[in-house]
Amino acid sequence: MSQAIKETNFQFPGQQGFYKGKVRDVYIFEKELVVVASDRISAFDVVLPKPIPFKGQVLNQIAAKFLAATADIVPNWVAATPDPNVTIGKRCEPFKVEMVIRGYLSGHAAREYKAGKRMICGVPMPEGMKENDRFPTPIITPTTKASEGHDEDISKEDILVKGIVSAEDYGVLEKYTRALFQRGQEMAAEKGLILVDTKYEFGKYGDQIYLIDEIHTPDSSRYFYADGYEENQEKNLPQKQLSKEFVRQWLIANGFQGKDGQQVPEMSDEIVESISDRYIELFEKITGEKFQKAETNQLENRIEKAINAYLSK
Repeated sequence: MSQAIKETNFQFPGQQGFYKGKVRDVYIFEKELVVVASDRISAFDVVLPKPIPFKGQVLNQIAAKFLAATADIVPNWVAATPDPNVTIGKRCEPFKVEMVIRGYLSGHAAREYKAGKRMICGVPMPEGMKENDRFPTPIITPTTKASEGHDEDISKEDILVKGIVSAEDYGVLEKYTRALFQRGQEMAAEKGLILVDTKYEFGKYGDQIYLIDEIHTPDSSRYFYADGYEENQEKNLPQKQLSKEFVRQWLIANGFQGKDGQQVPEMSDEIVESISDRYIELFEKITGEKFQKAETNQLENRIEKAINAYLSK
């Protein structure tokens, strides 16, 4: 079994802080962030007990590809990717909202619709839709960034009234979100996929707005296979998804949905390996490229050495 990164605990010259997210370890410097994509995996807001080999590399490299492919639309935070698991870039001040955009009635929006709601985040949803139908025009359904627990739905109006984002900046975020989603859908279509919904995060460096975090990865986005989509909708069948939904389904089948008192099921080596294989499959389908497994002997040494080499320039 290949090695995997559960966590890192590096100390670098000039480092001012450290933040451990669900998946990423973030090393904070005066003007830069060094972000290590670990192999941790989360579902239902819980980090599962075993890391998944190559998952961090998959997410980091998909994000790097799509950030580079959208740099003509909006500048992004990335300065370098000195290691398959590492991205280094500008230390932006994040906006306290995530820009979620939905092209189809799926996931959270579908659950709200099924409960009888026809408004989400202040945006009306047409009558007569069924799950996974396409919206006439993609809708933006922002969420507030929660420091703990779940992010919460919020309307554009509330964002502006509460002064979370200025009207001028919010207009720019909306414009960027729609343009990025259109590019993402075009790139997905070339691979026989449908980009269903996704989220973007933005921040400011000085007065300039930058795209930050990851984009169009299976952890931040939902994809359907285009082949069979229309037929499945006509027959009211579930859509074939390309996302980490398969991990959630395995947990549900084993009695875990993140609720109080529930235990995370035992993750055998076979399960861990099968999840790793699925992430590699996701990479190859989304990018159209063959996945090159990075060397995993002395994995943490490899990463630390690459970061130090970049910082010493």
